[in-house]
Amino acid sequence: MQYYQHLIEAIGNTPLVKLNKVSQGIPGTILAKVEYFNPGNSIKDRIALKMIEDAEKAGILKPGGTIIEGTSGNTGMGLALVAIAKGYKCIFTVADKQSQEKINVLRALGAEVIVCPTNVPPEDPRSYYSVAKRLNREIPNSFYPNQYDNLSNKQAHYESTGPEIWQQTDGKITHFAAGVGTGGTISGTAQYLKEQNPNVFVLGIDTYGSVFKKYHETGIFDENEIYPYLTEGIGEDILPKNVDFSLIDYFVKVTDKDAALMTRRLAREEALFVGWSCGAAVHGALEYARENMKEDDVMVIILPDHGTRYLNKIYNDDWMRDHGFLERRDFATARDIIRSKGNSRLITIHEKQSVGEAAALMLKEGISQLPVVDETGHFTGSLSESKLLHKLIENPELRQTAIHEVMDPPFKFVGMDNTLDVLSSLLDKENKALLVRDENNQVHIITQADLLMALAK
Repeated sequence: MQYYQHLIEAIGNTPLVKLNKVSQGIPGTILAKVEYFNPGNSIKDRIALKMIEDAEKAGILKPGGTIIEGTSGNTGMGLALVAIAKGYKCIFTVADKQSQEKINVLRALGAEVIVCPTNVPPEDPRSYYSVAKRLNREIPNSFYPNQYDNLSNKQAHYESTGPEIWQQTDGKITHFAAGVGTGGTISGTAQYLKEQNPNVFVLGIDTYGSVFKKYHETGIFDENEIYPYLTEGIGEDILPKNVDFSLIDYFVKVTDKDAALMTRRLAREEALFVGWSCGAAVHGALEYARENMKEDDVMVIILPDHGTRYLNKIYNDDWMRDHGFLERRDFATARDIIRSKGNSRLITIHEKQSVGEAAALMLKEGISQLPVVDETGHFTGSLSESKLLHKLIENPELRQTAIHEVMDPPFKFVGMDNTLDVLSSLLDKENKALLVRDENNQVHIITQADLLMALAK
């Protein structure tokens, strides 16, 4: 008889499926590695098994222990399956942006789930990173896998995902694309593939609101790159140890909207009912392939999970309309506002220039809000006409003072697909303007006057 002793033995050996319709007009062969064929319906089953087995070998995880992890849901699912097989308890902390379906599944498997706020820094005691670490300290005989910095994550893909792809493509793979979150998938797989053929091109898929792309290109960890986004499973506001930037050749950023629309296309045109980050990976990979691949090239794209976790989000038309992702909507988006302004350049001033120079520049350009930058172009502060006027009236001598001594905090960055009503809610007496970074890495400013003009049209 042929059978598995337990479900976890079925992890891995997922199929490659050719993309036919969404890749029309693009040279080369585009293949998707469909990871929802794992028993937990995601690629995270691979790392869950590896992290737990390595912890057992190291004597960190003992019988009757508790597994505690900060997870977007998929890693929790994998850990829960392995825990059931091996007799462990599970406690998971998740960010409140995660879909309710993911949370419900974890609870169905007997795990305790603690929901934490998304819009707090990682070091904040309320963040899902910090809560998981605290519980690990407080609960005896507990194991905190920490998928972000546990190198067993990367090793799992070096030992399984990479060899599978190499074997399935008969070594003909020329391009490998994957979303980057913890970094384990892309780094472990890329390491193996580049050991077989150093010329394999590795493409990382990032999202707007994440630090990866700019850090890869400049070596700068820019907090101005960090702002709320919706796509689950990719992008970060930290630099996990599993991300090996030396193995990644190029990054493409994908908007929440483009990722969501491509995910729905994959279901309807390719019969691939996959998760949101899968759409991001395919959209970004095809964008790159369209301009850079040749007819005999072979690209493999990782599709990490199944679509059932997203039924109430991107597969729900009302939810899509509410977020401006379907064309019928009540409000314009930041993208529409930027487009209507044409090719207007962003005017900035250096933080070491004087307040008098700033006032003169604002008068000359006819602007009321002025972003402040340092020598690297990093946004370090802001000036607004009304506040500057009050300060100069109180103390005319400020004219000679360096801007960095009187400036306000930098304007917030927002996503291109945020609707006008959301943008309006972010502008108040303290926040006079917003910044938006487009797909070409150009920064634009949106003021209250821009919103009024958009509403008047």
